Amino acid sequence: MTMGLFDDDFYSTRVKRRIRTGKRNNSRPFARRGQSSTFRIAFISSVASSLLVVLLFVAINGGGGERGSEARPALTGGQALVETSERIISASEKVRPAVVSIVNLTNQAMAEQDLGDNPDDGEIMNNANLGSGVIFQKTDGKAYIITNAHVIDDAAVVQAVLINGDRKAATIIGKDVVTDLAVLQVDGKGIDTVVDIGNSSKLRDGEMVIAVGNPLGFGDSLTQGIVSNKKRIIAVSLNQDGIYDWEQEVIQIDAAINQGNSGGALVDLNGKLVGINSMKVADTGVEGIGFAIPIDNAMPILKSLMEKGKVSRPYMGLYSMDLGLYLDSSKDDGINDDPNDETNKGKEEDGEFEVAAPVIPDGIKSGIIVLEAVGPSLAAGLQFNDIVVALDGKPIKSTMDLRKYLYNSKKIGESMKVTYYRDGKKQTLEVKLTEKVEQSEER
Repeated sequence: MTMGLFDDDFYSTRVKRRIRTGKRNNSRPFARRGQSSTFRIAFISSVASSLLVVLLFVAINGGGGERGSEARPALTGGQALVETSERIISASEKVRPAVVSIVNLTNQAMAEQDLGDNPDDGEIMNNANLGSGVIFQKTDGKAYIITNAHVIDDAAVVQAVLINGDRKAATIIGKDVVTDLAVLQVDGKGIDTVVDIGNSSKLRDGEMVIAVGNPLGFGDSLTQGIVSNKKRIIAVSLNQDGIYDWEQEVIQIDAAINQGNSGGALVDLNGKLVGINSMKVADTGVEGIGFAIPIDNAMPILKSLMEKGKVSRPYMGLYSMDLGLYLDSSKDDGINDDPNDETNKGKEEDGEFEVAAPVIPDGIKSGIIVLEAVGPSLAAGLQFNDIVVALDGKPIKSTMDLRKYLYNSKKIGESMKVTYYRDGKKQTLEVKLTEKVEQSEER
């Protein structure tokens, strides 16, 4: 059984016969006239209802004319409605030539495989780590590529492979571990397409996006999905040691992101770059949770890398450990951290030196333990086992808190008041912040 657009009674051609009070003429001429009248009424009603359906259809679809020729508002800003599949095809055709595969032959691979100083292309491809990149600028015969810092980690030889298979030697202009961004430079010959930079702040949850990259070595691969959350804050381990020491703002997407997609393009359906694919949640039972660095956040970092080869940030000079982590490990390991116990004063036994435990005041459960003070912190007087609990009066519960305050609230050359405990006594000092010379584990 099929159902119409309306209930049957609404457009039925059934018409009640008029009751005649006079004597009915049963002759054939009368019969023909009655049948003809009924037929005309039914026909007119059918035509009228059909016309009504047509008018409603036209009104819903924005008028007549050739299908697709009349644009109608469908998205914020009056963007024209086009078939989604055609928009995906158009956007991917626009951006694909600007997306490259990144080949990283690491120093470790060079040493392990004994490849020498000048390995050939075959050796590089067989021993390299793979990633993706996006050509975002071309000037003075050189092309510049965005990728992730982790894609070129420990790189000895880096190459960029274009969509047509051309392979170009790449030079690292600069990288920033904190934001996981890097810029490469290649010869611009044969490169005609540069990606259009979009606006990630205008993305909407649920908006369709396309990920383009080199997953598992399958270059020029496309996946599509939606923006699951346009502003997700996730904790990351900058040193890849399992300790979360930074928080990053990312775009959460459900487009398939696999190994090798890192550094690739996340584009909207206009073919504009809105993010750099950077990571995914890889765990049993987890599907469709990937992350991209918003392009609005990336552009100032890329500008700094282009100009200076690095991102200048204030430097304190600390190697540290979270107090909370230390207390948890002490409970698990049965460590005696009683400051009055002589075994915690430090001693040498059988050629091994027992490190003195920090003195933790009653009620102090969070902060950071100084493992080593260098540079500005050493000059200011911080020492091993000091417990830092506040910066400029702001409570600091972890290394992540320290780094966020340092990078987001302080500038190079400023002084910072440090509140800490030494041997159980609360003290303060000032650290004069300098520029961080190179990427390292300390803050």
